[in-house]
Amino acid sequence: MRSDSIKLGIERAPHRALLRAVGVCTRDFNKPFIGIVNSFNEIVPGHMHLNRIAAAVKTGVLSAGGIPFEFNTIGVCDGIAMNHPGMKFSLPSRELIADSVEVMVEAHRFDALVFIPNCDKIIPGMMMAAVRLNIPSIFISGGPMLAGKLSKGGKTRIVDLTSVFTAVGAVVQGKITVAELEEIETAACPGCGSCSGMYTANTMNCLLEAVGMALPGNGTIPAADSRRTHLATEAGRQIMAILKKDLRPRDIITPSSIHNAFAVDMALGGSTNSVLHFMAIAHEAGIDFPLSQINEISSKVPHLCKISPASEIHVEDVDQAGGIPAVMHEIHKLLNGKSKTVTLKPLSQTYTNAIVKNRDVIKHFHRPHSKTGGLAILFGNLAPGGAVVKSGAVSPEMMVHKGPARVFENEEDATKGIMARKIKKGDVVVIRYEGPRGGPGMREMLTPTSLLSGMGLDNSVALITDGRFSGGTKGAAIGHVVPEAADRGPIAAVRNGDIISIDIPARKLELKVSEAEIKKRLKSVPQFKSSIKSGYLKRYIKMVGPANKGAVLKDQE
Repeated sequence: MRSDSIKLGIERAPHRALLRAVGVCTRDFNKPFIGIVNSFNEIVPGHMHLNRIAAAVKTGVLSAGGIPFEFNTIGVCDGIAMNHPGMKFSLPSRELIADSVEVMVEAHRFDALVFIPNCDKIIPGMMMAAVRLNIPSIFISGGPMLAGKLSKGGKTRIVDLTSVFTAVGAVVQGKITVAELEEIETAACPGCGSCSGMYTANTMNCLLEAVGMALPGNGTIPAADSRRTHLATEAGRQIMAILKKDLRPRDIITPSSIHNAFAVDMALGGSTNSVLHFMAIAHEAGIDFPLSQINEISSKVPHLCKISPASEIHVEDVDQAGGIPAVMHEIHKLLNGKSKTVTLKPLSQTYTNAIVKNRDVIKHFHRPHSKTGGLAILFGNLAPGGAVVKSGAVSPEMMVHKGPARVFENEEDATKGIMARKIKKGDVVVIRYEGPRGGPGMREMLTPTSLLSGMGLDNSVALITDGRFSGGTKGAAIGHVVPEAADRGPIAAVRNGDIISIDIPARKLELKVSEAEIKKRLKSVPQFKSSIKSGYLKRYIKMVGPANKGAVLKDQE
């Protein structure tokens, strides 16, 4: 065992002395040491209950003959970090999480790992660490938050975090009062868990099932449900079986399993951030998975689930409808059922006997919301390296759109412009210098998109950025434009009034300006100089790569 290097032999007496200090008994030294990687903290709703999840995991580990050791990682709440400088740190935190886990595990020589994430960047950060370390591992998330319920006038309305962001736009438009906004705010987030729609956290937790790194139910059992605790205990037991079989993350994370994850992603209409994160995970695993392959998957996998923000259906409803196994059952002909999983059985055994219990939530394969998946990768002279859109949350009238550009150099200016009602129907809002380097940190643009939605413009205005979008974004919101403006990508050449053409079905994103004119304009664009002069972000700017490669740090290549 790896842990033998810190506990066996007379020369390890000092090590054993220290281990005895934390409660290890003499008879425990011949047992496997299991690292419990917990992201518990008291400021993120999705993480405030993870101490209870960890306790259940440890019970499972102990019952199966292992010795658990819990340690923590950082975790950022993207909702709280939204629309201010704090969001610059969200994506960069992913790399810190991966690195810190590597440090702890290598320093303390754990034999196997149980990862406890729940929110946006923590999941991929831990996945990157698991693949990098490549020792037996399993994931158990904290589960989704229940949707909020707002009762008024004898009627009950379902609300969530997106409802609050959208309501801000409605206040600006004069559609609702500040008092009504406060009612929605008070009801939207009723307790612990990752935000209740198919946003980034829940997308990634669901895809952990599809890729084979988590037990069935990981993505959909609500945080407040006792089944979540039961699943955590079972994950603790299961890691001991995984260790015995020496099944490792790189045995599970393969081109086929990543294909499975994206197939389920398409059926769910998940967050655009899943593309960014799985590119980074693939990079850690040494797998080349080009963006164009995602469109190939999308062309074959129908969009079966419209979940908030695309509808008033939430992840708890998916759970009641049969969960991710039921979704996989519906698209099983497009999955590689032989892929390995932490159940120690092939993926097919997870979904073969699954049943769809509600066809309003999970549509039939032959009667989907759309014949193609809920995500699309767009290419063209505005995004030669690709751009991502959550097509499943785009209204039919905006699937093809052409309009004049309204250019902003950062999110703050765009937010002010939208709130000042400077955006008109038909416009294409362009927010640049928000990419991995330019932001830095590729901020999420949930505030601008939610304002447009709340003002009733999401069916007539598109938004394009080299930054990112929250999984809670809906509308014709196109992000991850590569190359970014800071790298003198074509998005840096766009001027107010330029016509931009968007054709999501054809996967096209075009600036209606000649190539010669684009080149001429780019020559006059000054070299990017960040205002960040110190700290972690200064180092991040120098090291981060493009979004179409997962925005991983270049020195890891």
